[in-house]
Amino acid sequence: MKFKKSLGQNLLIDKNILKKILSLTSFKNKNILEIGAGTGNLSSEILKQEPKKLTCIEKDKIFFNNLKVLFENQKNLLIVNGDILSLKLEKMISDGTIIIGNLPYNISTQILIKFIRFHPWPPKFKKLIFMFQKEVGEKIIASLGNRNYSRLSIITKSRLKILNYFYVSKNCFFPKPKVDSIVIEFQPIIRKDASFESIKSLEYITNVFFSNKRKMINKTFKKLRIDSDKFLKNQNIDMTLRPENLSEELFYKITQVYEKIKIK
Repeated sequence: MKFKKSLGQNLLIDKNILKKILSLTSFKNKNILEIGAGTGNLSSEILKQEPKKLTCIEKDKIFFNNLKVLFENQKNLLIVNGDILSLKLEKMISDGTIIIGNLPYNISTQILIKFIRFHPWPPKFKKLIFMFQKEVGEKIIASLGNRNYSRLSIITKSRLKILNYFYVSKNCFFPKPKVDSIVIEFQPIIRKDASFESIKSLEYITNVFFSNKRKMINKTFKKLRIDSDKFLKNQNIDMTLRPENLSEELFYKITQVYEKIKIK
C-alpha cells in the first residue's frame, strides 16, 4: 500500500506502545472517538476492551474501505469517511466520550484547537489522548521559563489539564517519520483565573504578543489599547519584558481586559 505524505500517514506498529497508550484509561463500556484509524491497529486493541461504541474517522478512502472489510462483523463500530477539520464534532460526541488519535503531524495543532474551541464549555468529552510530533508536543506541555513555552501552551492550558505524557521513538512507525513523537493525555477543566468570554479572544491576544516575540511588551499593550495605568500597576508588569516572560495567568487577565475594552 502506498502511504500519502499529504495526510501524514505514519502508522503506529509497535504493540508495546499501543498497550502503553491504552493503559492510560479504561475504554470498557465507554464511547470512543478515534481520529485517523488508518489500518485499524489501535482500533482493534480498543475493541478488545469492549467499548460501548467506537467511532472511527478516516479521511483516506482506501483505508476507509479496508476498515469496513476488516471490521464488517463489529456491531458497536461506526466508521466515518471524512475530514476531521470539517466535521461537526459536537454532534458526534456524547457525554463521557474519550477522544483518541495518532494525529497527522501537519494538522495536529488545528485538531487540538478545534476541540479547545468547543462550545459550551466544559464539553461532553471526558478525555483527549493525542499523539503529536515531539516538537509540537513540547510546546503544548511547556511552562513559563521553559524554552518551548509558547502561545500553544497558554491556549491549551486555559481549558485542558495535562494528565500524562510520554515519548515515542520514530522507529515505532511505518513508514518511519523523520522525528520522534509524544503522546499526551488531557482532561477538560474550568480555570477560575481564565474567566474571559471567548477562547478566540485569547487566541488573538497571544497571537499579537507572540508575533512580536523579540519586542518588549510595552508596544504590544499600546497596539491593543491596553494602556490603563491602573491595570498595569495592579499587575506589577515590567514593560521591558518579552512575551515569553509573561505567565499564563497574566495572559488570561490581559484577555479579560481586552474584551472589556472591545465592548465599549
